[in-house]
Amino acid sequence: MATALVQSVIVAVSGSVALLGDTLHNFADALTALPLAVAFSLGRRAATRRFTYGYGRAEDLAGIAIVLLIAASAALAGYEAVVRLIHPQDVEALGWVAVAGVIGFLGNEAVARYRIKVGREIGSAALVADGLHARTDGFTSLAVLLGAGGVALGFPIADPLVGLAITAAICFVLRDAAREIYHRLMDAVDPRLVEQAEHILSGVPGVERVGAVRLRWIGHALRAEVDIAVNHSLSLVEAHGVAVEAEHRLIHDLPRLQAATVHADPNGPEGTDHHSVLVTHRVSST
Repeated sequence: MATALVQSVIVAVSGSVALLGDTLHNFADALTALPLAVAFSLGRRAATRRFTYGYGRAEDLAGIAIVLLIAASAALAGYEAVVRLIHPQDVEALGWVAVAGVIGFLGNEAVARYRIKVGREIGSAALVADGLHARTDGFTSLAVLLGAGGVALGFPIADPLVGLAITAAICFVLRDAAREIYHRLMDAVDPRLVEQAEHILSGVPGVERVGAVRLRWIGHALRAEVDIAVNHSLSLVEAHGVAVEAEHRLIHDLPRLQAATVHADPNGPEGTDHHSVLVTHRVSST
């Protein structure tokens, strides 16, 4: 926000549409922190009888808000660049425009590194998307230098052209952020996490076979639902002990896993189907 405020003053003095696009992008980036703050605050609330999984999904809603803000900044920046191409205007204070570009890069890169680092540490797709957004803001700020240089060399059209280039860069960020949030909304996970979970389960004493493994993100925490097969001769208490140990190892060894539901099936006797009564239900559900 501080970076955007400094740049907005120089926009008013210079009339640079390239710097205007960068400033709008920076304001949008600053504003995206607000829905994230609300989402993280909601995510700390305890689960209720209505919201039995808690409020972690608020982060996905915040991600949607971030994507909409990025889209709005792209639309406005593109509009202003096209208007300036149709109705050219002189750009003043080129030295200050260049300084504003450098300020924009330094401010955004500092914010981007911090957001991406924390987002990856806590597993927040929304925060990582916001950090990538800030990083692109930094590079688009450097593009303002190109516009100022072009105008200084006698090519006034360079300023709106750079403004269009900045709009294109914002659109690339929009694509990546939208894809990341879409994956979270659709409960997508990295397949390597599933393979890691299967490997962990196969190493638990008493687990003879690993069945279905389902993972989903709720906010920036993972939850798992897994099926394991244990020897059919085990008592209920012994089978439960294997399931508890499986959950314990998953929580310790699978990054950012908050909880797991482990279902233990009897493995045998040969030819016995312990789920025969559910076969028709499972077929109809697919």
